[in-house]
Amino acid sequence: MAYPLNFRAQHTKSPDNVILKHEAMPSHSETRTLPYTAQQMFDLVADVANYPKFLPWTAAARIRSTTDQGDHDVMLADLVISFKVFREKFGSRVTLWHQAQKIDTEYLDGPFKHLISKWEFRDVEDGVEVAFFVDFEFRNRLLQGAAGMFFMEAMQRIVRAFESRAAELYG
Repeated sequence: MAYPLNFRAQHTKSPDNVILKHEAMPSHSETRTLPYTAQQMFDLVADVANYPKFLPWTAAARIRSTTDQGDHDVMLADLVISFKVFREKFGSRVTLWHQAQKIDTEYLDGPFKHLISKWEFRDVEDGVEVAFFVDFEFRNRLLQGAAGMFFMEAMQRIVRAFESRAAELYG
């Protein structure tokens, strides 16, 4: 359940040659084993409406709609993210694959150029294996720069928030 790192290639021409420069985009992936079931963790992550109760920097959440597509549900949701002087709303499409116990999120509108996240939950001997991947880029270069400075710390806080919420809900 590993996800690739994403790179943006920027081509610049010099008089003598072509230089290929790679800039790492903010992305994060990790896999953890937790003492819960795959269904419990799927339900926790799928409960977008309750994110403001436990996720850092999440000021509000609104579910626009949820549609049953047969083998999966599609939720359209808005989150308001607030950090110091920044307060931004963004919309996303959350695809809930109940049978496969996967959740895919893709960006619809707001301050990003792109945003995707993927969650996969698999029951294992010691509980559940949770694989998480997120990749995003802000439209605003200032926000992008700020995000890059605290990205790893922010991702760690978000993952810990989900773990703490699971402990609170499931013991």
